[in-house]
Amino acid sequence: MAPKVLVSDKLSETAVQIFRDRGIDVDFMPDLGKDKDKLAEIIGNYDGLAIRSATRVTPTILAAADKLKVIARAGIGTDNIDKDAASQKGVIVMNTPFGNMITTAEHAIAMMFAVARQIPEASASTHAGKWEKSKFMGTELTNKTLGVIGAGNIGGIVCDRARGLKMKVIAFDPFLSEEKADKMQVEKVELDELLERADFITLHVPFTEQTKNILSRENIAKTKKGVRIINCARGGLVDEEALADALKSGHVAGAAFDVFAKEPATENPLFGLPNVVCTPHLGAATTEAQENVALQVADQMSNYLLTGAVENALNMPSVTAEEAKVMGPWISLSAHLGNFIGQLTDEPIKAINILYDGVASEMNLEALNCSVVAGIMKSVNPDVNMVSAPVIAKERGVKISTTSQDKSGAFEGYVKVTVVTEMRERSIGGTVFSDGKPRFIQIKGINIDAEVGRHMLYTTNEDVPGIIGALGNTMGAEGVNIANFTLGRAGAGGEAIALLYLDAQPKQAVLDKLEATGMFTQIKTLEFDVN
Repeated sequence: MAPKVLVSDKLSETAVQIFRDRGIDVDFMPDLGKDKDKLAEIIGNYDGLAIRSATRVTPTILAAADKLKVIARAGIGTDNIDKDAASQKGVIVMNTPFGNMITTAEHAIAMMFAVARQIPEASASTHAGKWEKSKFMGTELTNKTLGVIGAGNIGGIVCDRARGLKMKVIAFDPFLSEEKADKMQVEKVELDELLERADFITLHVPFTEQTKNILSRENIAKTKKGVRIINCARGGLVDEEALADALKSGHVAGAAFDVFAKEPATENPLFGLPNVVCTPHLGAATTEAQENVALQVADQMSNYLLTGAVENALNMPSVTAEEAKVMGPWISLSAHLGNFIGQLTDEPIKAINILYDGVASEMNLEALNCSVVAGIMKSVNPDVNMVSAPVIAKERGVKISTTSQDKSGAFEGYVKVTVVTEMRERSIGGTVFSDGKPRFIQIKGINIDAEVGRHMLYTTNEDVPGIIGALGNTMGAEGVNIANFTLGRAGAGGEAIALLYLDAQPKQAVLDKLEATGMFTQIKTLEFDVN
């Protein structure tokens, strides 16, 4: 029997025809996504679900999806899909991460022009029969400094276009190497310097805990007087109340926003302010981009349903069914190792070196490599997956090397990941025990036996008395429960590490109190996806 796919949002007829041409039974119901009850009623009949942003795939929908094997989103963002529930159900979630890059970058450039020349206001005034030529004094882009926050796929295109406009481009991106910046012909800077120098600031980062309100009230105050701010990335990257105040005071000369903290945005602090350009999340809204992502979705879903090939999956490695049975725990280990070291690394990464020992060296190393790199990149980009992570790493000039060796120690096999930056090298090793659970076995060359926990606290210190007491007393005083505790040291009086397993992530005030003791050289909260 042919696989059956439901298209519940608007998708091009060309994409729908791809399914038919490949021998897949497809039902095209472009308005169904708005009717969650009807969707839940019929979803059990389908092997695949193709969506855009209107359809919300909730646990309720997934509970009724007894046959569903794959959900594919025509676009990058998958906030409308409960990925945890999909994973538990065994449903693959795919997106199309590269289909609308140019369109979104062009929209950011268009918004920059619009706010520089006050085009929307001038247009409305002229339409109203006024001729207020002297009212709308703009500014040129030529020779101005553009500060780009996030120089990945879309941000990189913006940098290229801006250089074509003869702008001076500076960029802040933790994963942008000096070599890659030189190749892009942009100047790599820290965030504070970008805020201080930029005449225009444009954001091109995902929304994460690290990027939430990256332009906070404090950071907006650091910007150059007269700056203009453009956000076509994600809502929540800018403190909209603080920006509104800065616009009213005249510190910020203008803003152009395509995305908002709350969408659909029917009310917002920026609405109604002079020289603020707003559009309703149109970054990917061009005929070309919509066609591109639709065709990609049809191809990816067809390939998976007919051949088992997995492309751009967010919750499944690109391995065969046979490999997955053996490699599953090792893929999980590789991701955790990468994520651990990624969360510890704030500076740009130059190289990632991966050592496979014993049984690990005999597996699909490409898939394991992808899992490691995706784990590292996920600390700053939650939408990254095993397919796109190596591409992103390559674009950012990160060199990835792999070494395999025969069994060399007490374990049947292990994986060791080393990250190289301008300032240091960091390494972490792990293995899979007979129970199928991944373990951290070495951190910074210090042997340790640590399981992976959802909420963890990592500290480093000199091996002196009082460390355990300081950790326990501080956590107890702040009401943070310690579920478990693992220690390791290089030797008596040498460097030591601690891993605390917590019931919840501690607040910043807890970390500040630990820092104030002066006993720790590093304090870092870690969070992992664990079942």
